[in-house]
Amino acid sequence: MKVQQLSAFLQNEPGSLLRLTGLLEEAGVNISALSIAETEEYGVLRMIVSDNEKAAAALRKGGYSVRLTDVNCVVTPDVPGALCKALSLLAAKDINVSYMYGYSNAGKAYLIMKTNDAEETARILDGAEW
Repeated sequence: MKVQQLSAFLQNEPGSLLRLTGLLEEAGVNISALSIAETEEYGVLRMIVSDNEKAAAALRKGGYSVRLTDVNCVVTPDVPGALCKALSLLAAKDINVSYMYGYSNAGKAYLIMKTNDAEETARILDGAEW
């Protein structure tokens, strides 16, 4: 399914992530999934949150640069080969995966994917038989 991901830039220094998550807590926003890609000086925090509008407003007010991006949340069985099958289905339609993060729980794997075509990715993977 297509969802929106919120991305924010933050300094790579002690307390930076704490400050950002504190702003979300104050706004009453829950984080469902996150990934941090870092360099020596800064990090890019990618999140799926309970309320994009409230989160974006709170973070912008706190001085953060924020962006919303269409991504896909793909749910597969948590078994060997499920990710390979999902990627094979996308590759067959020339869909590129730019980045991905995920987790598994209770027999299901939840994958957040950024592809070059979120609509087509949703159509292909939401209809897949696992």
